[in-house]
Amino acid sequence: MSKTILIADDDSTIRDVLEQYLRRDGFTVLTATNGQAALQTARSEKPDLVVLDLMMPEMDGWEACRQLRAESTLPILMLTARGEEYERILGLGLGADDYVTKPFSPGEVVARVKAIFRRIEMSRTATAPSREIIRISNLLIDPITRQVSIGERQCNLTPKEFDLLYFLASHSHQVLSQQQLLDQVWGYTYVGETSTVTVHIRHLREKIEVDPANPRVIETVWGVGYRFNGA
Repeated sequence: MSKTILIADDDSTIRDVLEQYLRRDGFTVLTATNGQAALQTARSEKPDLVVLDLMMPEMDGWEACRQLRAESTLPILMLTARGEEYERILGLGLGADDYVTKPFSPGEVVARVKAIFRRIEMSRTATAPSREIIRISNLLIDPITRQVSIGERQCNLTPKEFDLLYFLASHSHQVLSQQQLLDQVWGYTYVGETSTVTVHIRHLREKIEVDPANPRVIETVWGVGYRFNGA
């Protein structure tokens, strides 16, 4: 069954070109012209991924991303302005899985969409045979259901947050650099974009740490990277 992609952008040219390229690669495509319409379509049609422009009328991409992420773990690929690092950091901070800067080639967007699905599938298939559930203190990470709990509390993680946490927990007490995490969790290199890891680590801490301002589970090793100590 083909994956369904929702393209949310107020630029008709971008919507039309991306739709053409995605359909050519076998995807089913839905479109929306603003953030509010994107939310309504996502809720009713349940797409497999959203390509979300940041600057849209009625409701911008930041607010649409925030509401989508509050409701589901639906993968989100953001379209951001070139050179606006704060947009990328904010988008990632709201839960986006990846981003592409404008202007971009349609082929790059298709490649990023495929990469997101590939990483999700690899994460599932890689762990399915062993069904290895990680238990560290009162933290439980189930790679089959992709659920995380601390004691009786369920933690609602995005797909990328889960992948990052699982990788960190699988290498408990090892110091991992940001570049290692980019290579192993994202699967490709963001040149000069280690803020991607920083933002995801911050959001993981907000969800699993007792005191995110003084993290104990995911420790920062200054000048090197991060170390997972267990809950």
